Amino acid sequence: TTKMSFGKKTMSPNRVQAQGSLSYQLLRQSSIDVDSIVEREVIDAIAQALQNAAINGSGENDEPTGILQTVGIGSVVGGDNGLAPAWSHIVNLETAVAEDNALFNSQYAAYLTNAKVRGKLKQIPEVNGTYGGVPIWAKGGSPGMGEINGYAAAVTNAVPSTLTKGNASGTCSAIIFGVMNQLFIGQWGGYEIIVDPYTRSDYGEVKVTVIGHHDVGVGHPQSFAAMVDVLTT
Repeated sequence: TTKMSFGKKTMSPNRVQAQGSLSYQLLRQSSIDVDSIVEREVIDAIAQALQNAAINGSGENDEPTGILQTVGIGSVVGGDNGLAPAWSHIVNLETAVAEDNALFNSQYAAYLTNAKVRGKLKQIPEVNGTYGGVPIWAKGGSPGMGEINGYAAAVTNAVPSTLTKGNASGTCSAIIFGVMNQLFIGQWGGYEIIVDPYTRSDYGEVKVTVIGHHDVGVGHPQSFAAMVDVLTT
């Protein structure tokens, strides 16, 4: 017989808040396009905060614990003072997940990094010394997306580029490989919108605050691996 076991992750609500001011002139506009612009700005602000927390949240001071700060994820090391990314690192990230039998639902697996690393990977061939060969970061199936090692590759500058390894102070970046459906983002209720016409009235503005409650949890840490000492210069 086989006994199944399930991991347990406790999540609790942490406040996320977006704040801004709208001028009286803007509020006098009747165009539906103006409403859409304001709505999009608020949504983007909340989404950016959630993304930052999900990728590299510290887990301290009511901040969720992100992928890079989660205990138990796989690790690929470049060098004592960081190292430029190579094809071997990319494959080793996949291997770190697969050897723990954690590469289940591989259709959800992907690489994630920042713009600096993407630019570097577009200039490095999969096979060292092959001029004009296939770059590590290949063209993906949709605009803005790439493909690495047969998996989707995405970029966001929420993946840090100011990490330190040895003498490489504040210049290292991260590359993450993982099964992304093992990253859970919890939400408690909807969003509360507070409109304050008084605080900024001297400036002819209305202050708007949007508050929500979320948490982030990695369901199976072994389903992720990271290299955090990538040099791009």
